[in-house]
Amino acid sequence: MYSTYIFDLDGTLLDTLQDLANSVNYALRQHGMPEHSIDDIRRFVGNGVRLLMERAVPDGSQNPLFEAAFATFRQHYMQHSLDTTQPYDGILETIHELKDRGCHMAVVSNKMMAATQELVRYFFPEIEVAIGENEAAGIRKKPAPDTVVEALRQLGVGKEGAVYVGDSDVDVATACNSGLPCISVLWGFRSREFLLQHGATTFINHPRELFE
Repeated sequence: MYSTYIFDLDGTLLDTLQDLANSVNYALRQHGMPEHSIDDIRRFVGNGVRLLMERAVPDGSQNPLFEAAFATFRQHYMQHSLDTTQPYDGILETIHELKDRGCHMAVVSNKMMAATQELVRYFFPEIEVAIGENEAAGIRKKPAPDTVVEALRQLGVGKEGAVYVGDSDVDVATACNSGLPCISVLWGFRSREFLLQHGATTFINHPRELFE
């Protein structure tokens, strides 16, 4: 068992897919663009909200209405990020158990900083640190190691005894770039086959496997 757990957020701790899809499609509707299915949104997520919208908007950032649509998405999502979002089964119990065992915990996400911190405060008050997208402060988004480095710094711990837990290829790459082992969860947004193709080696099917 590890002493420090660095968690991804979307698809790992929280099922955020429906709220993200709702906000994407709201923004697209407001600007006269075609909407996407939930499966489309599942494929689009994982690299931050700007890239999510670049994938959702026809012609991406080259679309003259892209910035307006992106701004509409951000505003709507900040107001509706808790509409349907919930922790996956077993996550709350696992967080409690890790806390009881004296483990350090942090969340690192490519989600907007404000949304990341709001969601972690609301659902996981036992998690000590939450780092979201903040490239303006010189913290590059995943798969760069910056969010992990910052999380470890704020926790006051080193890499020894630390593990990264995520659900995507971006998470596998982030762990590698950070010099941490990676545990890939199989209840999130990506399949086992997809993760294997992107270098994942260690898998769990239920959160309790983190401490069993």
